[in-house]
Amino acid sequence: MDKLILIDGNNIIYRAFFAMPPLTNASGQQTNAVYGFTTMLLRVIEEHKPTHMMVAFDAGKETFRHADYQDYKGGRQKTPPELSGQFPLLKELLKGLGVPQFEIGGYEADDIIGTITRQADEAGRKVMVVSGDKDMLQLASEHTTIAMVRKGVTDIEYYGPEQIKERYDLTPEQIIDLKGLMGDASDNIPGVPGVGEKTALKLLHEFGSVEAVISRTDELKGKMKEKIEEHADSAILSKKLATIFREVPLEQSLDDMAFAGLNEETAGPALAKLEFKSLIERLNLSTSGISGDAVEAKPEAKIDVAIVGTKELAGVAD
Repeated sequence: MDKLILIDGNNIIYRAFFAMPPLTNASGQQTNAVYGFTTMLLRVIEEHKPTHMMVAFDAGKETFRHADYQDYKGGRQKTPPELSGQFPLLKELLKGLGVPQFEIGGYEADDIIGTITRQADEAGRKVMVVSGDKDMLQLASEHTTIAMVRKGVTDIEYYGPEQIKERYDLTPEQIIDLKGLMGDASDNIPGVPGVGEKTALKLLHEFGSVEAVISRTDELKGKMKEKIEEHADSAILSKKLATIFREVPLEQSLDDMAFAGLNEETAGPALAKLEFKSLIERLNLSTSGISGDAVEAKPEAKIDVAIVGTKELAGVAD
């Protein structure tokens, strides 16, 4: 049976950047995020053996959501230049490895992944989504599993509808209601001020949805009643912003995501260009073209694949 793996490229490279120590190649180019991403990618391929695969990226900063809320993602700090310079390196490496990648102007990686999972659900195909973004939990279904990356890039928890029910006592669809009430600081989604996850869950367990909470404020008391009534429009907007758009006009088909394994002819040179000697040796590829040590300019910066990501994530929200 086909097994499709979809990777949230932007989220994972950010996580890898903040989880990994600084690594540079001989020319001084930072490569730590690409290295961390690649170790995660190789682990996923080895453990899950996909028949189809795709890495999705955001295309630019402006999306259709900015038409509804101009400050969407407005609170984010500027991407460090040490990271932004690694995006082209990662995309070039993925091409060399033979891993398909998509990005579409006006949409986020989430929307591309959401559209593909919808199509896969309708066709009864098994899908695994790899991301550290809780928004992705709304995509979980009978056929779609969310591999939630927790610390760094190697600690992964798997969520289907049953696991979401067990942890939150919600359905996947109610994840957007959760974000509607509590907001999301990482995306600058406002939610209802003063309502955190605990309170939002309590409201959803009682009422079921953002709309139901708003329509039944007469059943609330005191400050909570005032908050919901005052910020009802914000809650509705926040739910809309948190909803993954699943009708992206994709030109690609499942055939464009076919993955028969790493392209050994081009994988070696692609890894060699970044001086990822340890990964080349792990994959038993040709090491021609590599000079010096592996990915690290300093011997003390060496890190074993098995422990990548043990450093606590800093600066990237769930």
